[in-house]
Amino acid sequence: MSDDGDARLSDRERGELDALRKRLSVLERAGPPGHHRVRSLSSALLILFAALLTLLSVVAVWANSIVRDTDRYVATVGPLAGDPAVQKAVTNRVTAVVLAQINVDALVKEVSTAASQKGVPPRVAKSLKSLDGPITKGLEQLIGGTVKRVVTSSAFETVWVKGNRRAHAAFDKALTGHAEGAVSLKDNQVAIDVAPIVAEVKDRLVGAGFAPAAKIPAVHTSFVVFESEDVGKVKTWLRVLQILGGWLPVIALLVAAAGVYAAFNRRHALTGAALAVFVAMLVLGVSLTVARDVYLDHLPPGASRAAAGAVYDALVRFLRAGVRSLAAVALFTAVGAFLAGPSRVAVLTRTGCRRSVAALREVAVSAGLPLGAVGRFVHRFKRWIGVAILVVAAIVLFTWTYPTTMVVVWTAVLTLVAFAIREFLDAGTTPPAGTRAGDAAR
Repeated sequence: MSDDGDARLSDRERGELDALRKRLSVLERAGPPGHHRVRSLSSALLILFAALLTLLSVVAVWANSIVRDTDRYVATVGPLAGDPAVQKAVTNRVTAVVLAQINVDALVKEVSTAASQKGVPPRVAKSLKSLDGPITKGLEQLIGGTVKRVVTSSAFETVWVKGNRRAHAAFDKALTGHAEGAVSLKDNQVAIDVAPIVAEVKDRLVGAGFAPAAKIPAVHTSFVVFESEDVGKVKTWLRVLQILGGWLPVIALLVAAAGVYAAFNRRHALTGAALAVFVAMLVLGVSLTVARDVYLDHLPPGASRAAAGAVYDALVRFLRAGVRSLAAVALFTAVGAFLAGPSRVAVLTRTGCRRSVAALREVAVSAGLPLGAVGRFVHRFKRWIGVAILVVAAIVLFTWTYPTTMVVVWTAVLTLVAFAIREFLDAGTTPPAGTRAGDAAR
């Protein structure tokens, strides 16, 4: 059909004609049935492999960021200072350590001796020797209250953040099992030395008039952040993923591109690749939830499940954010590839959008908006402008250090707005000012 004949068609008819032409072009390029099956199988295998690599890539990037990005690490563990479960666990640990350094029997003896010197009757002085239990309980309340005030203060949060920032260099060594310093990894534990907290509690007790606290020596004790029998295996795999963190995303992208290129129907392959990545992210998200339950079920006796759960959630918070972001990208890509196809829903959607933008453009032109050279330029290079919009969107997502779900959503929204503006500025389908739309169509 000639170009003049195409001009007389409605937008819907023109869309259907374009779809038929594309199908005819695909059929003309089709090879023998056997060749078709080989290409489809190769494409499917490459896409599945790319989805698996994408799953590993997300974990690798997360592991790499935790080890090499100090700000990222501090942003991960910093909020734990304000978590009630972690505060309670630290309070219990420090209270037990401080109490272990105080000789209750010696205190009772001192009280008894002082009572005798003050002229207390011998019977009463003898009864004081049986006060070990009440004195211990009173000390627990005194020390526990002091520790709680220290741990829940803003000073503790500052000490916690600064300590973790200083310890970040040792955290890399902790993953390899050769750490010496504030963070260590031995006996399947990741532990932090809480000696500064003990020292602060000691100073506060002395300041409150509890003289025996001055005899508490410098105590280096550990608060276990993470403990598991499988931590050694996790450490090894994280180390491997940390090394591959910079390469796996590129490899996954290249494999996915090869799978789409090898496909007989590349648009269908692109949709399938996007959906495969979305499913991979769904599987990874579910796995993180299951792994949390498994980890908590295998805690050693006496460990705080609430604190362990808070630590786990903090460590994987950015990993979950990455999973959601990539899932959103994959979903938007699949929807975009579908709407670009010849299905009835896709054609109706595109036609409706074009007509809406065209109606707005006609109103603007009728009101005197000159499209002029800009409109002609957009009409001439419309396809390349669309490619440029997609390239810019891809660059934004790939160069953003840690894109969140909202970054992906806003990128998609702005991309749609850019396409709408392109359609609005396309003067090729706009009748000259002062010409009725019906006359222009004839």
